[in-house]
Amino acid sequence: MTAFSTQQVQGGYAPGIPQNSAVPPIYQTAAYEFASLADAADLFALRRTGNLYSRNASPTQQVLEERVAALEGGASAVAVASGQAAVAVTLMALVGRGGHIVSASQLYGGTVDLFQDTFDDFGIEVTFVDQDDADAWRTAIRPTTRALFAESVANPIAQVLDFRLVADIAHEADVPLVIDNTVGTPYLIRPGEHGADFVVHSATKFLSGHGTSLGGVVVDHGSFDFGAQPERWPQFTAPYPRFGELVLWERFGIGQAFAALVKSKYVHDLGPSLSPFNAWQILQGIETLDLRVARQCATALTIAEHLAKHPKVAAVHHPGLEGNRWHGLAERYLPRGVPSVFSIDLHGAEDAGTQARIARVVDSLEVFRLVANIGDARSLVSHPASMTHSHLTGDQRTAAGISLGTIRLSAGLEDPADLIADLDRALARI
Repeated sequence: MTAFSTQQVQGGYAPGIPQNSAVPPIYQTAAYEFASLADAADLFALRRTGNLYSRNASPTQQVLEERVAALEGGASAVAVASGQAAVAVTLMALVGRGGHIVSASQLYGGTVDLFQDTFDDFGIEVTFVDQDDADAWRTAIRPTTRALFAESVANPIAQVLDFRLVADIAHEADVPLVIDNTVGTPYLIRPGEHGADFVVHSATKFLSGHGTSLGGVVVDHGSFDFGAQPERWPQFTAPYPRFGELVLWERFGIGQAFAALVKSKYVHDLGPSLSPFNAWQILQGIETLDLRVARQCATALTIAEHLAKHPKVAAVHHPGLEGNRWHGLAERYLPRGVPSVFSIDLHGAEDAGTQARIARVVDSLEVFRLVANIGDARSLVSHPASMTHSHLTGDQRTAAGISLGTIRLSAGLEDPADLIADLDRALARI
């Protein structure tokens, strides 16, 4: 097997002729010229694959898809306009109208918005459970359940998922497990090696790493056999209406049929297309993924160890710390290091003064930037209760481990001493 660092630099691209560009070029075109009408007809009918229209894909995007699939150890991938789009098209393709999803409660707030609001409009119901409660997962599964969903390392409290536990529960029920590995990154954890069937990323975050470009990717590991119970998965095993008698499972097979459905229906119809330029920028970021993530992990642990002794900090939610509830799972699943996104809780009850204390700390920071993003080269800070998770109810925040006094940190590439000094100065204000 080719090493991770080699794949992240060269995977998915072989220099072609006549240009022989060593770096994947930006194919900045909306459409592609066909050799003949027969050639065009074959492409539109899915009788063969190739460049059709940039709403579906571009050659630059295809390099990104192959590279991320290789890094995750998957069979195929689809890149789209954002991580939110990746989650949406993945689950819409798997679940369909009237279907049901069982999801961990410990999620990024935007995903909760999608699940409990927009999916309800589409006739898709979602049940939220504590990701550490095996009985809750099993009890929530229904005959209409078509996917289990969780994050590898949850945003913002950094709960580490017991992948094998949840994967076994999913497969006992004959449904796939979908993992959002945005925080985990394929360098630190490859969920497919622990039972996940599909992995999604907000490529905006660590894969890109520079906060410049939105993008999302879903990887199919080719591990879930939709043909084993064809009546449950007609979108793959029955004739595809818009393509006549074509059956995706027969035409493309395991590991490829899912990508064909997502591109030909959900990306084609809804249009969450990834621009060639953004695909190219994400490719540049991936080339240094392991170097950045290793540095960020080390910095975050140094900060967490310092804050764990700080008199103004009530709790540090970092599974690299021995006293953390998920420390054992981190040692089991994350031998290369714990991700650099974690949270702290300030001392004090949740009262009228909580927001003022939070604002005094956050607004005093000079090196950490107040930004609704993670995985950047810059260190970032946010207040989940008034930002990324502001639409959640109090009970939902509690279920996710978030309080009004929770501050999320995303360690970047700055000097750790500067980041610690910045936090100490800000905390001294309260």
